[in-house]
Amino acid sequence: MHHILIFGPPGVGKGTQSVLIAEKFNLFHLSTGEYLRKAIDEETELGKKAKDIVEKGQLVPDDIMIGIVAQALRENIDGKEGFILDGFPRTLDQAKALEDIFAKMGFDNIQILYLKAEDDELVSRLQKRGRKDDSDEIIRHRLKIYTDSTEPIVNYYRNFGEVIEIYGVGEIEDIFGVICEKLG
Repeated sequence: MHHILIFGPPGVGKGTQSVLIAEKFNLFHLSTGEYLRKAIDEETELGKKAKDIVEKGQLVPDDIMIGIVAQALRENIDGKEGFILDGFPRTLDQAKALEDIFAKMGFDNIQILYLKAEDDELVSRLQKRGRKDDSDEIIRHRLKIYTDSTEPIVNYYRNFGEVIEIYGVGEIEDIFGVICEKLG
């Protein structure tokens, strides 16, 4: 069983690697960003609440995200050999709430993957996506939010065990190979 949290700044390749990891190890892949975009596109109640927040490059409130994650895990874990969470938690409060969710659901042995890359590389990657909300100013703001709010979570998890650090620049297959070696 693999219970994986994957971290890294926007544009580092978390989504790409998460899909590959999920396929290889038969894991439920929960991308909170994809769930949010779907809700916004479908104009669900959550989507309406999140739209203005996301367009400003800010984080969606913890209670909404925690509810999404708990529900998604409950509804999608059957028949899988674990999960990979991509884009969650993003704050220490979310990390602590996630511990409670894991305890209630009986998930233990959490593995932490941390993909890293330089800011200039990330800005370049994100601008190439061509999303309307990926201007240089908004991208750099999102990277600052990441540094201020999310990166400290990696240090929080270091207190509980190993954090597997992976340099997220290079060929996708090469990065994936290193990840597979580290996950065992």
